[in-house]
Amino acid sequence: GVRGASVVVNDLGGDIKGGGKSSNAADKVVEEIKAKGGKAVANYDSVEDGEKLIQTALDAFGRIDIIVNNAFINTFACISDLIHRVHLRGSFMVTRAAWNHMKKQKFGRIIMTSSAAGIYGNFGQANYSAAKLGLLGLANTLAIEGQKYNIHCNTIAPTAGSRLTETVMPPVLCESLKAEYVAPLVLWLSHDQCQENGGLFEVCWCWLDWKMKKNQGMFPETVRDQWDNICDFTNATKPANINGNQVKQVETDEGIAPNPTSAMATAASGISPLEAVGQKLPESTFSYSQTQCILYALGVGMSTKDDDHLKFLYEGHEDFSCLPTFGVIPSQAAMMDGGLGSVPGLNFDFTRLLHGEQYLELFKPLPTSGTLTSQARIADVLDKGSGAVILLDVHTYSGKELLCYNQYSLFIVGAGGFGGKRTSDKAMSTVAHPNRTPDAVMTDTTTRDQAALYRLSGDWNPLHIDPSFAAMGGFKSPILHGLCSFGFAARHVLKQYANNDASRFKSIKVRFVKPVLPGQSLQTEMWKEGNRIHIQCKVKESGAVVLSGAYVDLHAAADGSPQILPEAGGLKSELVFAEIGRRIKDLGAEMVKKVNAVFGWEITKGGNTAAQWTIDLKTGAGALHKGPYSGKTDVTITVSDDDFMEVVQGKLNPQKAFFAGKLKVRGNIMLSQKLEVILKDYAKL
Repeated sequence: GVRGASVVVNDLGGDIKGGGKSSNAADKVVEEIKAKGGKAVANYDSVEDGEKLIQTALDAFGRIDIIVNNAFINTFACISDLIHRVHLRGSFMVTRAAWNHMKKQKFGRIIMTSSAAGIYGNFGQANYSAAKLGLLGLANTLAIEGQKYNIHCNTIAPTAGSRLTETVMPPVLCESLKAEYVAPLVLWLSHDQCQENGGLFEVCWCWLDWKMKKNQGMFPETVRDQWDNICDFTNATKPANINGNQVKQVETDEGIAPNPTSAMATAASGISPLEAVGQKLPESTFSYSQTQCILYALGVGMSTKDDDHLKFLYEGHEDFSCLPTFGVIPSQAAMMDGGLGSVPGLNFDFTRLLHGEQYLELFKPLPTSGTLTSQARIADVLDKGSGAVILLDVHTYSGKELLCYNQYSLFIVGAGGFGGKRTSDKAMSTVAHPNRTPDAVMTDTTTRDQAALYRLSGDWNPLHIDPSFAAMGGFKSPILHGLCSFGFAARHVLKQYANNDASRFKSIKVRFVKPVLPGQSLQTEMWKEGNRIHIQCKVKESGAVVLSGAYVDLHAAADGSPQILPEAGGLKSELVFAEIGRRIKDLGAEMVKKVNAVFGWEITKGGNTAAQWTIDLKTGAGALHKGPYSGKTDVTITVSDDDFMEVVQGKLNPQKAFFAGKLKVRGNIMLSQKLEVILKDYAKL
């Protein structure tokens, strides 16, 4: 517009998936052109309505001379048909609508926008690649047919940051790939003096490279004057694939310098170990209550039909516990907030990221509620040829206390070949299972809604619930989260070899091999070797291995007796029980008539049992004695010394304390209502 062209700005204003419609995007560009003294009008029609776009130009300016076909939607987020309609058919419809006008006036310049994915192919982008190479074929024919009418058609294959790539490119990369670096080439190819026809121009960092050497600025005149230079490919390398289509040099403060090391080949693969390794991601915080622990347990297949699952599903259970593998959930937050995208030296397409392996180690049982902080850093980056592996270490703390450690092995498809090392001593390795029949096998059926339930624990990837996303990934239907199968396998080991005692769980390592479909049965094969349980998980229906090289390490079983702490400094509750003892001596017979029950008390301090008491209001004239009851109590109450005092003094409602998990009751819960008889009527302090 600034160069004197009258511009029709077409933008449907949809989102990156091709949905929605808005005039904002086109209006903004029109305003920018007008602010610089140019002429511009907006058009909001779909590119499939090519006639309407061209009519807008004819109505506003009386003729049509130049078309830049740059229709685009994000490939990962939309269906194949839409890709072809927007990219290929859209460009065809707009060009066809203008063709006869250009023929009559004996002038036209058409630019098609292809992509490296079309020229070289790219993993997972078959639909997009087909459309983009189709555009090149269309341009080649138009160049031949338009030649005698002075209609030239050329194709560009740019890499540039935009609102469509900002979701998958880090800001630094978007900044270095400005559209301004591509525009001068487009302007020159659109000029009436330019005789180029039927050309294909890849434009990206090579443009920066050239610009820095010549130091002449980013102008179409410079492109015109240096055209022979730009098109000179003497001593050039021919890219073999999409990773090789970008410049092999890096910028320095002095200008362009040769690439110092193959492991720094960021331009080629987007991966630079020297920059990335050791980088820390922003610290993340995760707050949760008992609800999240229960939701997670349900998500990995726990059910009330198993009595021994209740301790993970019911906050009122005497041994209410958090499943050990819940330890992966707080650590996920470190990645989910886009932290990986901000790491220097890790420029890759997030749609290519696969979860390869997982290691989790617990340093103490996870609390059933709390606020945890996670610190993540890049431990190493490996070159596997067909892709890159990022080892991400995440340490999760409660205050300053280290609770657990996760190591994510993330595989980036197609990002290998940067010359890095293949292995790392930082990696927690998988281990092959013993070569014998399994010692134990456990099978569980996942439900049709297993993934829909598991995702509520924090992994919102649409691949696990949206059929159209699954189809783009090449799956017939949404797949189960790998970490859901991981949870199933871990709890199979916990039940088989640790009596569902979460405190015995030390660590787990798995490799994710194949996906599971919700509704399929998971079969865990187990081999016990000391405190290490080797595991392999299969889909029972097909026999396909889904978790391999896996193991769970357990702590050795304790002697089973509860740990009673010495009463250092005494317990405040001692006074209350002494007062209760006195009242029983005075009024015991009357209380036995009203209550008719034996109460056991476990008073805790710092999470451990510090004292046990028995209040017998069932036999004779009643009695109080210290220690556990020799027979069976009717109801046992576990409460901390501090919370007990709050209840007794009327500061904490017993019912509220129960629902907050501060007061745990087992046995005949209805008898706890008779506590008022003991505590309120007879034991006011």
